[in-house]
Amino acid sequence: MTTLIAPAQAATTSDLTDLCLAASIAAARVITDVYARPFAAVDKADGSPVTEADAAAEAVILDYLRATGIPVLAEESASAGHIPILGDRYFVVDPLDGTKEFIKRNGEFTVNIALVEHGVPVLGVVLAPTTGAAFVGDRHGAYECNTLTGIAQEKRAISTRSADPLRIVASRSHGHAALAALCDTMQIGSDVSVGSSLKFCLLARGDAQLYPRFTPTCEWDTAAGQAVLEAAGGAVLTLDGKRLAYGKSMTRFLNPYFVAASNHDLAARAAQEMQALVG
Repeated sequence: MTTLIAPAQAATTSDLTDLCLAASIAAARVITDVYARPFAAVDKADGSPVTEADAAAEAVILDYLRATGIPVLAEESASAGHIPILGDRYFVVDPLDGTKEFIKRNGEFTVNIALVEHGVPVLGVVLAPTTGAAFVGDRHGAYECNTLTGIAQEKRAISTRSADPLRIVASRSHGHAALAALCDTMQIGSDVSVGSSLKFCLLARGDAQLYPRFTPTCEWDTAAGQAVLEAAGGAVLTLDGKRLAYGKSMTRFLNPYFVAASNHDLAARAAQEMQALVG
């Protein structure tokens, strides 16, 4: 059932955060229904996999967000060529981030919803359907909560933490030859491998300090996680030291290589090292 909200010009950040969280919870229910039974996966034109859960979850989210009047950049719609005029303020949706993890049935997939304003993700919700863990970030800060009951419970403020030695987050499904060299250069003490946008969330709650990305991503893969991490005190920079920005329609919404870190100084140092490694 769609949650009603005031028109876009009247909606506050808190209104939109609550709406995005409600939409994520509803999408998670659809995803877990599919996850609990046999399902088929097919390859899209770009070679990435998609299942019926992706499309069903996106439909639910779009229904929730429609009442705001804010344009939505959604992965499955974009893949089908349906991209609205976005303007300076729009939602970015990945209804099932980590489809490879979904297919592997390892639980490491998420629902991602973000709000971008003038190229910056200012609101983000990342929800893991199998555990009910949701990570939320906006202008008021970041928190984690449990949503298994269908409502947000046990809200707990989260923030990034420094550590010596550093702990790095690497992707379970993607890798790059430069990763080992970066770990040596940055004197990484340990690593943790996890799929989807949960990598950003581990940094946001202080479980790790560094997430370098040497392989391709799109805006819907990163917007929500970046919003959560930045609200928790972290930073996401491209290899030229600039904040990862949004609205790259001329490049089909592809992101350049980037690094997410627990603070800006660490991100800047890692970005410089990554630039040297990949030229």
